[in-house]
Order: sequence, then structure tokens, then C-alpha cells
Amino acid sequence: MKLARFTVDGSTAIGVVRGDRVVELASVLPEAPSTIREVLKAGPALLRRIEGALHLAPFGHALVAVRLEAPIHDASKYLAIGMNYQDHAEEARRAGVPIPKTQLWFNKQVSCINGPFDAVLIARVSDKVDYEIELGVVIGKRCRYVAENDARSVVGGYFVVNDVTARDWQQASPTFTLGKSFDTHGPIGPWIVTPDEIADPHELEMRLFVNGQIRQRQNTGNMIYNIWQQIHHLSQVMTLEPGDLIATGTCAGVGIASGFFLKHGDVVRAEIDQLGHIENRFVSEAASSP
Repeated sequence: MKLARFTVDGSTAIGVVRGDRVVELASVLPEAPSTIREVLKAGPALLRRIEGALHLAPFGHALVAVRLEAPIHDASKYLAIGMNYQDHAEEARRAGVPIPKTQLWFNKQVSCINGPFDAVLIARVSDKVDYEIELGVVIGKRCRYVAENDARSVVGGYFVVNDVTARDWQQASPTFTLGKSFDTHGPIGPWIVTPDEIADPHELEMRLFVNGQIRQRQNTGNMIYNIWQQIHHLSQVMTLEPGDLIATGTCAGVGIASGFFLKHGDVVRAEIDQLGHIENRFVSEAASSP
């Protein structure tokens, strides 16, 4: 099932994507929650009810006629792992950044969350804005101290991430958070794909293009720490809640490795097999903006 959040005729709702259309959830199950986070929190029983109700679904809206929004806009945490593909770790090492010996985690503040097709601002205080395609995971069940073998059971779904980074701010701080958290620097989507549609999240090809030119390409099976290890590790520290977002790492080809940074008007498309794509135009922040 593909769970989407969308706006049409000035109203925002959640729904289920079926082919080239999206069916508003309230039209088939009026008592259903109004956010995807709450749908995930309700668990598999609600998803089964939604699936059962879809055979009575109205025609819905054409996807081309709606604006897709960030599917999870109300997350309590957005966590991301650094240098989790060997090829990216090696390009970082060549640039003088040591390869970490353990999982390297940082926050993207939730205020950076952005829509899958919305503009991304190049802040006036940064001239080194970079892209990073990543597989996103959303937690579907409140959990703590999760064993690796049980980690799959707490996943609510998968999505596409562009972990936009202001490299100059990242490098100026001993932690990555500031450089990772500028407003609009967290485009996600285009929807949440529930785990029943993804046989193995470690067998997905991901690709990123800038202005149609491919910049990154890798298979998610080449993570250093797989998704189950990541969830196990994080859950030793904190309780993970439904709707919490995890970005599972990027591969080689990031802009900083070649001195390429995004400029006004650049269009970045990030796509992952079976999940879809997001595409964002990068826009310079006006000097007079607050």
C-alpha cells in the first residue's frame, strides 16, 4: 500500500495511491485517522481495514491534479546515519575525513521536512549546498531495545530521501546537525510504501540526477550497517515512536567529492526502485528574506 498526503482544491488529506490516482482515506473509512503517522500507530489491523474498504473506493483524484506533500510532516525525530556505504566512506576518507569505526548518527531537525516536489532553498548563508540520495525508513511501532531479528516488525514503511546538506555549516561544527537542518533541506516522499510491498529493502537500486545527469547510483544491499542493525542500535538509546524518520545513508558521488555544489535553478531527482521518486528545484534565498 502507498500512503500519501496530498492537497487538492485548497484542502490537505491523506489517501491511498492506486495506479495513477489517489483515493482519499476519509471517503472509504470516515473514522480513520487524519495523519499517516496516526495510521501507522494504529497498526496492521487498521491497514487491513483500509485494504478491505478500497474495493468500495470512489474513483479518487488523478495524481497529476493533486500536490503531493511530505507524507510524514509531524515526526518527533528525524535521524540519519553518516558514511554507511563503503564507496562514500572511501571518497570521504580521500578528502581527509576518517572512516568511523561505529555507526555515526546525527539529527536532521524535523523543521527541515519538505515536500517531495517542493522548492529547496539555498540559504543566503551557504554556498556549498549538496545532495545525498538515501533510502528512508519510518517507524510504525513504539519500541525500545529491539533485537536485530525483530527490527523488521517495527518498520511502518519506506520512502525516498534527499539528505540536503550545507557542507560549509556541516564542516564548521563538531556535529553534523546544523549543516543538515536548514529549512526545506529535508524533502521526502513521494509517499510511504508499506513493508508488504517490499520483499527486501536491501535489494533496491537508487539513483540521483542533477539536471538530468546521473550523479549517484547504488544498491541498498551495499550498506555497511543494514536497516535492522540501525534500528537495533538506535533503540538502545531512545524509544522510537511511530512516525520517526530514519535516513539510512548515502553512496558515492556527492557533490563535495568533486567540488560540485548546487546553484539556483538546479533540479535534483532522487529515485528508488519500487518507491518512486522525488524531484526538487533549488532556489536561492532572497537576500531580503527574514
